[in-house]
Amino acid sequence: MAEQDFMNDEAMYDKALLDTLLLNNEIDAFREEFLELHTYDQGEYFSDADDEIRNQMYQLLSPKEVAEFLETTEMEDEDYDHIFEMMDTRYASDMLSEMSFDNAVDLLKILPRTKVASLLLLMDKDASEEIKALLHYEEDTAGSLMTTEYISISEMMSVREAMFHVKEQAPEAETIYVIFVQNDKKKLVGVISLRDLIVAENDAYVEEVMNERVISVNVADDQEDVAMIMRDYDFLAVPVVDYQNHLLGIITIDDILDVIDEEASEDYSRLAGVSDIDSTKDTIFTTARKRLPWLMILTVLGMITATILGNFEETLEQVALLAAFIPIIGGMAGNSGTQSLAVAVRGISTGEIDEQSKLKLALREAGSGLLSGLCCAVLLFIIIVLIYQTPILALIVSFSLTIAMTVATLSGALVPLLMHRMKIDPAVASGPFISTINDIISMLIYFGLATTFMNYLI
Repeated sequence: MAEQDFMNDEAMYDKALLDTLLLNNEIDAFREEFLELHTYDQGEYFSDADDEIRNQMYQLLSPKEVAEFLETTEMEDEDYDHIFEMMDTRYASDMLSEMSFDNAVDLLKILPRTKVASLLLLMDKDASEEIKALLHYEEDTAGSLMTTEYISISEMMSVREAMFHVKEQAPEAETIYVIFVQNDKKKLVGVISLRDLIVAENDAYVEEVMNERVISVNVADDQEDVAMIMRDYDFLAVPVVDYQNHLLGIITIDDILDVIDEEASEDYSRLAGVSDIDSTKDTIFTTARKRLPWLMILTVLGMITATILGNFEETLEQVALLAAFIPIIGGMAGNSGTQSLAVAVRGISTGEIDEQSKLKLALREAGSGLLSGLCCAVLLFIIIVLIYQTPILALIVSFSLTIAMTVATLSGALVPLLMHRMKIDPAVASGPFISTINDIISMLIYFGLATTFMNYLI
């Protein structure tokens, strides 16, 4: 029964009950019912609530209790902006002070500068200074993701001293499972797991039991590179250092999961020909503004296809049946090119494709396109012969399909590889863009062959 409840798609809390308790001003009952929920469900209830209910919640819950669920709740930027606009500034400041620094920074980056300044002014001085330092790092870098709430110990400590030090720092640390070791110059010199520290001899020194082969990231590294490192090494946390190897902070796995989701959504949107990620709450005009750039480019490219067809008007007039196979050749070329594009973009994004494997990828995709094209061409040849009883036409259409699919598959792989070399996001080579380019190429191949062998068709 418990498993069935867990798999239920409906909310894991009684929204109607919570609403009723608030309506009847049953403060103790509401607090008991609400605070027993998982922070995810608390956040879901809060995000679905209107301003009136949220204001009541601020009266009944402490800033710390709100911080616990709000820092893990996923909402649109404009929703967070509205929440802070409606929330009392002192309450908001106290709430941010209760959050981990990296999560507080993520929220503050959404807000107007004047609002951020007023919130920082009311914060505890130490928390305010830490957050200000994190706010200065560039977006999408390791520095913008890291938190300064970590456990560090000195290499000169004994294990007994280190354990005492860990216990002191643990309440404020974002993770306690990985402990970082510094020398007297605050440089990162080692790492040790909590387990290894616990089982070590009390009189041993940290430098004797730590792992000196530390994998770290630079504060200026791109967040995608950080995500790959944490994925490859199965890290729960990775240290962030400056150019002199001073330990500045750590990045934890929960922040990297958000990065992976964000990057995947961004790449998917670009592959679909959308310049930015659409939200279901976007207005008609906002949605159109995001999609128009690519649509206008594709309109111009579509005119090139139309011009090609116009130039082969004489060929079409002589053998009108050629027009019947335009959608098949163009569509199959576009489909095979998009498939190849998806493989290439994913390989680049995950780091699977490096300099050595680029040629291998191109050859594999070209071979795959040729083999797929031949199989589809044989099927198409048989169908055309059976229906239209014109072997020459069937041969031209089938041969055109084979070449078009081979070229399209190869271009689907080469275009993102070329863009990656030019330091352009390969996801920009969107599916619609590749499909339109392949339409142009396939029409040139098809009508070029048809015109060349026109004497055999008439």
